[in-house]
Amino acid sequence: MTVQDIISHLNLTVCSGKEGLQREIKGGYTSDLLSDVMGHAQEGDVWITLQTHKNVMAIASLKEIAAIILVKGHVPEEDTLAESENENIPILSTPLQAFEITGQLYKLLHP
Repeated sequence: MTVQDIISHLNLTVCSGKEGLQREIKGGYTSDLLSDVMGHAQEGDVWITLQTHKNVMAIASLKEIAAIILVKGHVPEEDTLAESENENIPILSTPLQAFEITGQLYKLLHP
């Protein structure tokens, strides 16, 4: 499954990083604590968070995250958008809460 696939299935909005929409998704990780994501997220995960600042891109790049989903309608800050484009890591947005989108992503990845 690719990032583009989950966008279609979960009705997500693409904020940035359109060049990375064909990245393969291997799993998911939900956390707002950067050190937790750095220690436990896996390459190819979709990271679900409400964090919008530039540091999320540093972690996403380091961990080779496939995409980031921002919850509750959050949108990335301007410098975060620029880093997303530079790294080709899509940032997506949903009006749903983390609990809801995590469950939907899990069901999609584990039918």
